[in-house]
Amino acid sequence: MSERLAIVLAAGKGSRMNSDLPKVLHPVRGRPMIEYVLQSLEEGGVDGCVVVIGYGGDLVREALADYTSVEFAEQNVQHGTGHAVMMCREQLVAHDGPVVIVTGDSPLLRPASLRKLLEKFEIEKPACLLGTLHKEDPTGLGRIVRDENQAFVGIVEHKDATPEQLAVTEVNMSTYVFNSQDLILALDQLSNDNNQGEYYLTDCPGILRRMGRPVDALPVLEPCEALSINTLDDLARVEAEMQKLNEQA
Repeated sequence: MSERLAIVLAAGKGSRMNSDLPKVLHPVRGRPMIEYVLQSLEEGGVDGCVVVIGYGGDLVREALADYTSVEFAEQNVQHGTGHAVMMCREQLVAHDGPVVIVTGDSPLLRPASLRKLLEKFEIEKPACLLGTLHKEDPTGLGRIVRDENQAFVGIVEHKDATPEQLAVTEVNMSTYVFNSQDLILALDQLSNDNNQGEYYLTDCPGILRRMGRPVDALPVLEPCEALSINTLDDLARVEAEMQKLNEQA
């Protein structure tokens, strides 16, 4: 079995949190939210993590100093999620195996979902496997487009979707497993020719598919895993969901 590397995107300021604290250090039930993500990755079978830091990077380093399996990459200027992963090039070049990519603001990520993704990835060995979710109300989220044989075609953002695509309930949740070398190939082809002038990680699966590399999506995520934190209201919702899950356990 190949060693499994994770990249955690954690460079954002989180300006809507009304705080100078880096977003991923905001406490959720007494712990920085990123700690839940790192714990789930470890329990899900990941061997080591690269945390991409930016705003308040020294604070994040200090908070995670006891995590011996964590190293850091710096994204001093934020030019999109694809750009964040580009900052991990040194680690990617040295790695030969699966690369899990998640965000640091999703503390309800479940180890069981990661294990299912990694199991499918290691059996089928695609260039990229997306972890997706069927969401009752997918408004605002990127839709997973499949062909008549249910094979993955691409991700279409809500604002760009046709009426038919808007009816799709399977959505992208920024949870990926890439083959490390295929990821490098896709990053090398990424363009920032868009309205925001940013490099989007969501473009990488489509790039790989156009290169003839196998890409798939697995609707393995649970509804609670869609709860990421961008505002204080989001944080309150996540804490309430954690309380509910603890009571059910």
